[in-house]
Amino acid sequence: MKNKKLTLLFVFILLFTFIFSGCEYKDESQVISPSGENNLVVHFIDIGQGDSIFIQLPNGQTSLIDGGSKIYEDTLCDYLTKLGVKKIDYLVATHPHEDHIGGLPKVIKQFDIGKIYMPDKTSNTKIFEELLNEIKSKGLHITVGHGGDKIAEDDEFSYDIFAPNNDDYGEINNYSIVTKIQFKGVSFLFTGDAENISEKEMIDKNYDLKSDILKVGHHGGRTSSTKEFLEEVMPKYAVISAGKDNMYNHPHKETLDRLKAIGAQVYRTDESGTVIVTTDGSNIKISTVKSKSDSQDKVFIGNKNTKVYHSEDCGSLPKEENRVYFNTKEEAEKSGYKSHEKCIK
Repeated sequence: MKNKKLTLLFVFILLFTFIFSGCEYKDESQVISPSGENNLVVHFIDIGQGDSIFIQLPNGQTSLIDGGSKIYEDTLCDYLTKLGVKKIDYLVATHPHEDHIGGLPKVIKQFDIGKIYMPDKTSNTKIFEELLNEIKSKGLHITVGHGGDKIAEDDEFSYDIFAPNNDDYGEINNYSIVTKIQFKGVSFLFTGDAENISEKEMIDKNYDLKSDILKVGHHGGRTSSTKEFLEEVMPKYAVISAGKDNMYNHPHKETLDRLKAIGAQVYRTDESGTVIVTTDGSNIKISTVKSKSDSQDKVFIGNKNTKVYHSEDCGSLPKEENRVYFNTKEEAEKSGYKSHEKCIK
């Protein structure tokens, strides 16, 4: 009896010590550490009409593919900060469109950056210039990405570039850096805004396109995700990053029909919010996180030349170099801008 009491007392002391010694229980279905804890964790972040994908590699390193539009730079940086991110080891700017690189200058300024990958394509926009200036100011260098290059690998995973495979495209989207991550038995294909020309080149190059999870090209636009390409990839899951009620009507019905035809289960950020895929290299777990509100990221876009401001989904938006952003109508009008009569009621 005495020994039994001593045993119970010992167990009680251990429990007491565990509870009050600073150890903290965490529900791992809700909290994911920056290292991924030997898992591969991919966050398709809901940042409106744009792309931003944060990747926690199984070796503890991280990667960010694109940074969405500048109007969502705070949303992106706050998301990374809440995950406890300090460093981004591999930053990939797929191509120089504002809805893919807009948030990257602030990301580079706020976080430690390892290698930066960009295609051999420039742009004369203000946001592209801002991105280059921020890279220069931190003493970083750009690695030009081509099909066939390797970003990283170890015994359990590989991170490869499949496109671009040319240096003379008529459409900027086809310069998109396309990457694939293979982690044990599970694979992801990230296609930026690559369209049918780039897709055909990847097929002709005989790349191993087969992937479990596909980041659908160009926000689900009809000029990407051709039947031939999807039949090579044959994803179980397809993720589309698009803004709610966007002016381009992304994703297009033709693309959704093609994805349905191959049996892919589709997740959309405009419907489900942020999509998080976690895998141990065998099993796949997908969860979604809704944004707090649809109105929190509402912005108005002014034209520096006409001094007129528009809603972000207006069909008459100015070129990027002529834009100025406002959080409210009042802010725009205090700055001397008048509302566009067709889109602002």
